[in-house]
Parts: sequence; C-alpha cells; structure tokens
Amino acid sequence: MSDSHAGPGEGEAAEPEHQVPDEPSYDPAAPAPLGVERPPTGNAEVDASLARLGDADHLATDGHIEVYEDVHGGLRDALTALDARPGPPAPAGEPATRSSYDRS
Repeated sequence: MSDSHAGPGEGEAAEPEHQVPDEPSYDPAAPAPLGVERPPTGNAEVDASLARLGDADHLATDGHIEVYEDVHGGLRDALTALDARPGPPAPAGEPATRSSYDRS
C-alpha cells in the first residue's frame, strides 16, 4: 500500500484552493441621475445655473468639480447682480431731520 494520497487524512483539514480572479471584484455602479427635482426659482439666471447641475448626473465623480464650480460661479454672479441693481428711489420731500424728541 502507498503512503501518498490525494485528499486529507483522517483528522486533517482540507486547505481551500486559492483562486486569483482575472478582474478586480470591485465594480462601481455607472453614473446615474439621482432624480432630485429642482423647482424653478423665478430668476432666470439662477434657474439656468441650477439646471446645469443635471450635467453632473452622467459624469464620473471626478468630473463633478467642473460642473459644481461653474454652477457656483453662476450663482455668485446672480447674487452680485442683486447688489448692483438700484433700489427703490428715496422718498421725495424734506430731508430727514432730528425728531421733536431729540430737541433740547
């Protein structure tokens, strides 16, 4: 009788075979829209900037920064334009004076 045998002997544990996968097991999901609704704000500049966010839906995450920076710039410009617009005209009449309570 021969001492060599293919399987484990009595009381011995079989070692699992080590298989090396051909490709990595990590398979990230493809870019897809999140489905977040963006209701209109009523300001055309702001709405256009927010609509640009949809461009990031089909990009890998490393492409999002360009879209976000563009949107941020558009929103910043819209806010700056609000500060630059003239406000309502000052009321006509006498210039503001001290009230009768301040008279000594």
